[in-house]
This record gives sequence, structure tokens and C-alpha cells, in this order.
Amino acid sequence: MSITVSVLIGVVGAIALAALWAIVYRTRGQAQLDEARKTGERIIDDARKAAEAKVKEADLEAKEKLLQMRSDFDRQAQQRREEMKNSERRLQQKEENLDRKTQQIDSRIAEVERRDHAIGDREKTLEKREAELLALIEDQRRKLEQISGLTVEQAKIELIRGIENEAKLEAANIIKRIETEANELGGVRARKILGMAIQRMASDYVAENTVSVVDLPSEDMKGRIIGREGRNIRALELATGVDLIVDDTPEAVILSGFDPIRREIARISLERLMQDGRIHPARIEELVEKVRQELDQKLFEEGEAAAFSLGLTDLHPEVLKLLGRLRYRTSYGQNVLVHSLEVAQLAALMAVELGVNDTIAKRGGLLHDIGKAIDREMEGTHLELGRQVLEKYGEKREVIHAMECHHGDYDPTTVEAVLVNAADALSAARPGARREILENYVHRLERLESIANAMEGVSKSFAIQAGRELRIIVNAEKIGDEQAIWLSKDVARKIESELQYPGQIKVTVIREMRAIDYAK
Repeated sequence: MSITVSVLIGVVGAIALAALWAIVYRTRGQAQLDEARKTGERIIDDARKAAEAKVKEADLEAKEKLLQMRSDFDRQAQQRREEMKNSERRLQQKEENLDRKTQQIDSRIAEVERRDHAIGDREKTLEKREAELLALIEDQRRKLEQISGLTVEQAKIELIRGIENEAKLEAANIIKRIETEANELGGVRARKILGMAIQRMASDYVAENTVSVVDLPSEDMKGRIIGREGRNIRALELATGVDLIVDDTPEAVILSGFDPIRREIARISLERLMQDGRIHPARIEELVEKVRQELDQKLFEEGEAAAFSLGLTDLHPEVLKLLGRLRYRTSYGQNVLVHSLEVAQLAALMAVELGVNDTIAKRGGLLHDIGKAIDREMEGTHLELGRQVLEKYGEKREVIHAMECHHGDYDPTTVEAVLVNAADALSAARPGARREILENYVHRLERLESIANAMEGVSKSFAIQAGRELRIIVNAEKIGDEQAIWLSKDVARKIESELQYPGQIKVTVIREMRAIDYAK
């Protein structure tokens, strides 16, 4: 339609133009009027033809577009129809699924209803049986009361007692588990520290006796030592404070005395007298005094060397001299100076591993038995004497505390004090470190076994490993596994309270069940 309008507009324009030309030609002359009319007609005819062509072209284009639109519409309509068919199929499938689910639900509802009826019947049956059981329990309770002669309250008391026993057994199991875990965790660390300390330190040990033997160049020397009417031997004994035993031992004289320093003075003096050849009371007194002065200097040098081996260079000279005296002091056959050096090294090594002050531990370990240097000359325990000496010569309070706690007389408040105590026990309690009097040793073994045998349920007991372990065999019918744990703890506590011993004693309780029969 828009094309037709434009064509018409063009036609109208052409007509107007023709009219304009007609007016022009009219004014110019009549001659041109006819020509203009022809020209106008021709133009109008051409315009009409062009308009008709345009109209036809427009119609064709409109028809083509209409056909294209119809084709698109048909295609879209076909797609819609296909989609509708697919939707219908899906809806039909869903309806079928819903029908099947509905049938399943109906069947399940029917099954649930049947089960509800069955459960209801069971509940009624259970209620009936429960009532019967309650009646039977009440009847049995009355019969049990009549048979046992126990009232309900008495039975409750018995039940509570049984529960208490079960609680004790459970507590024993818990304690056993906790101890096992603690031993596994703490034991690994302790073994590592002690193992490293022991591996890094090695010492030689000296066992001292109460007698010293001096070899003589000949048997004639015995007469010269005794002197006229025994004056030489009396002078020597008076000057040194030891006993000289001149017996049938060939070419030897025995010096007897509990003070090893006096025995050492006597030994050196006697050897020098035999070398000098001048043996008489005046010479004896002079030489003994000289040897005593030399030995004092030697004691100082011994103490200084011991302190220097540990890197301690600021000890008081008198403390060094007392340390040197420990060189000639023994405890249960163990040299005290060597023992002190070992304790100092062990305590220092453990302190380094734990990250505490190794100097305090080292000084405390070296000086822990300093009181034994003077305990034979002054009254008091070696702990009290050692504390007085260290306070007198200006030792630190931490060192004094570590020294005074090594026997458990005082509760340790520092880690260094605990380490000194542990190192002392480790050095003194190891096998072979100390000798005990046989009588005391046997008495301790007998006492260990008597403590174990006094416990209820114990069948036999054996003190083994030089009294380091106590093995207890119990009656399996009287003692259970959990009760065996408590028995080991009770025996250990009783040993701690009644006996004195170095180191520790392991208590092992053994319980076994034996079934015996005879084939006839």
C-alpha cells in the first residue's frame, strides 16, 4: 500500500508539473500548447505505466513476504505441536508413575495397618506377661527373703557392698591403665636422660679396708720397729693414733685403724723411717709431724684436682681440703670422693638434658657428702655438718638446699635438688657400688620376706637380686587380678615405712591358677 501511495504522489507531482509547463507554454505561445499537451500526456502515460509496474512489484513483494510469514508460522506451529505431544507423553508417564506409587502406598498402608494390629496384640500380650512377671518376682522375693533370712534393707546393704567391690575393681583397672601410660611416657624420657648420663660418664671405683699392710725389707726390721722394750712401736702408735700389728706375717707389718688418714700418715711415716734408718721416739715424732703437714697439702691438692676436673675453680680452700679428705673416706666400701664426683657428673648431665642450671646441680652433687669429711671428729649427722660448712664458707642457698635434700630429710623445692637426690641414689644403689655387712644384708632380706608373708592371701615370697626385688606368690582363690595390684602397692608402702635401704626395691606380685586332675 505504501508503494501505491508513493506512485500516486508521483503522478500528482507530474500532473502539477505538466500544468505548470502548460501555463508557461500558454504564455509563450499557442504554438507550443499542443506540444506540451502531448508531452504531458506522454509523461502521464509513462507515469501511469511506472505506477502500475511499481504496484505490481509491490504486490509481488507483499505476496512473497506473506508466503514467508505463513511458512514461518507453519514451522513454529509444527514445533509447538511437537512440544505439546512430548509434554502429553511426559504427563502420561507421570500419571502412570503416580498410579503405581499410589498402588504401592496403598499396599504399604495396608501392611502398616496389619502390623499395627499385630503390635497391638503383642502389647496386650506383653502387658499380660509383665503383670505375670511382676507377680512372679514378688513371689520370688518373698521366697528369697524366707530362704536367705535377709530383709529388703539387708539385701540392699549386700548389693551396695557388691557395688563397692566392683567400683574398687574398676578403680584398680583405671589405676593400672594410668600407671601403665605414665610409665610408658615418663619412663621413655627418664631412661633416655639416665642412659645418656651414664654412657657419657665412666669412673673407676676404689674399695678401702680398715687395715693397711707395709712391706718390710727384712725380718730384722720388725725388731727395730718394736725397739727396746717396745718404745719405738709405742711412740709410733701414740704419734699416729693407729695400731701396729707385728705378727708372724713374713716381712710385713699391719696398720689397723678406722681413720684412713691416720693410717696413711702411719704408712708413709713408717716407710720413711725404714728408708732413713734412724728409728727412735724423737725421730718418729718429728717425721710423723712432717708427714702430717705434707698430707694436709696433698689433701688440698686432691680436692683442687677433683674440683678442677668438674670445671669448678671458685671453691673455698678449706672446702677443697675437706674434699681431699673424702679421698680417704669410704661408705659401705665405696670411696666417697669418687662417689661425689660421679654424683656431680650425673646430676650435671641430667640438668643439661632438662634445661636447668647444671652448675648448681654439679656443685650440689660434688658437695653433698662434704659433712662426711668431719663427721668422725664432730658430733652431728653429715647433713647438718655439711650445711654448717657450706654456710660458713659462703656457698649459695640453692647449692646448700641441693646438698641437704639428698637423703630425703628435707623436701626438695628445686629441680636441681631432685637431680642430686636421683644421682646419689643412682651412684650408690648400682650393683657392686657398696658393700654391706653380711648380718645387716641377711636381716634386710628376712625382713622383706616377713613383710610380704604377713599380708593376707600371700602363699610365698622371695627376696632376690641382692634385695633389689621382692617376688610375692599369692593364692589365686583368695586374691584376684585387681586385688593383686593393691597388694603390690600395700607391700611397697609398708617397706618404705619400715625399712631403710639404698635405691629402690621392686615388688612383683604373681598370681596363677592351676587345675590338677588325675587319670585313673
